[in-house]
Amino acid sequence: MPLKILGLNHNTAPVEVREQVVFAGDELPNALKDVQGIEGVEEAVLLSTCNRTEFYIVADDAGSDRLQAWLTDSRGLGDAVQKSLFRKQDDDAIRHLFRVACGLDSMVLGEPQILGQLKDAYREAQSTGSAGSALTQVFQHCFSAAKKVRTDTEIGSSPVSVAYAAVDLAKQFFAGFEKHTALLIGAGVTIELVARHLRSKNIGRLFVANRSLERARALAHEFDGYALPLSELGGTLPEADIVITSTASPEPILTRADMKSAVKARKRRPIVAVDIAVPRDIEPAVSKLDDVYLFTIDDLDNMITESIGNRAQAAIDADRILSDELARYLSVQRAKQVAPIITSLRDHAESIREEVMLQARRRLAQGVSEGEIVEYATAAVMKKLLHNPSVRLREAAESSDQTLIESAQVLFGIDKNGDDE
Repeated sequence: MPLKILGLNHNTAPVEVREQVVFAGDELPNALKDVQGIEGVEEAVLLSTCNRTEFYIVADDAGSDRLQAWLTDSRGLGDAVQKSLFRKQDDDAIRHLFRVACGLDSMVLGEPQILGQLKDAYREAQSTGSAGSALTQVFQHCFSAAKKVRTDTEIGSSPVSVAYAAVDLAKQFFAGFEKHTALLIGAGVTIELVARHLRSKNIGRLFVANRSLERARALAHEFDGYALPLSELGGTLPEADIVITSTASPEPILTRADMKSAVKARKRRPIVAVDIAVPRDIEPAVSKLDDVYLFTIDDLDNMITESIGNRAQAAIDADRILSDELARYLSVQRAKQVAPIITSLRDHAESIREEVMLQARRRLAQGVSEGEIVEYATAAVMKKLLHNPSVRLREAAESSDQTLIESAQVLFGIDKNGDDE
């Protein structure tokens, strides 16, 4: 069965829709186990990030339909989400997967994090047993192609990322960061990149809040900051000029009431808040508060688009490499599909050869001349090899099956007049 994809991403759905279909923590392996039980779905990998939730499956058409029905029912999806879902299959699905791995389908063109996220998704599918031989083949080639793109092009050379864009956005509100305080909520890869960019711009003070205080301490120590648990956010929030969040929490970390109290304590000094998380960490109603400038990951899209001009040529080179790698993969897979047929054809011809050779030896033992035996053997082999094709071609002529007739001409190298080409 061919590769199929069902999902949505930043190209098809805004953040308020994407956050309804995020699978985080234990939800991901549990979802894979559910998908394994869907009739018609043989293999599955689930990639769920802030910008996309995509199922890569080996399934028949009915299995793909059942997967969509399961997703709709399990998440209680409305019409808006249904309209945002897309489906791809065959070569289009493989090309999409390759583009995702190379960062060519990302909000941030060429961003490197997606390849690691895709590898994690594949490993999770392996551990749950939902990734079999078919997906293993396509994902391994996909990872190899992504590595080649990274090595042979400048697609990831310039410092454009969601983290970079978030810091750059905050910078637009302040003349400099030296006298300001940033509060980072979360302690994953994205927040680590945010901290790195803030330190490079000489942020005055840096706080890191996380559910795991140990992880917050490790990150804060690396960047000369201060760590705190989420339970102490209320006491630190009034000190923050910049708030950047990126957690995997299914519920908002900061509410309107939290931010309203912080603004009051700050005596109307503004807060710039950038919510990179999906689902969102900050209640959307916060945007209605005076002196709070709230941005989501989708608000970064335009900034990022303006910043990636110098990656345009690299993207062209990456697409060329990707097309070559895709063609090579499809060639190998199609050769594998026909290999059993070629083997069967050779086995059939070999059985005819052995049968005729046995008869020829018997005739030789009976004293028949070598010339007569050669004549018999060549005629017998030709007759036996062409018997089934001749029968099928007569049947094709009787049923006007022009496709089979033309295929036979191509297969045997015969022109339309019946002559060898």
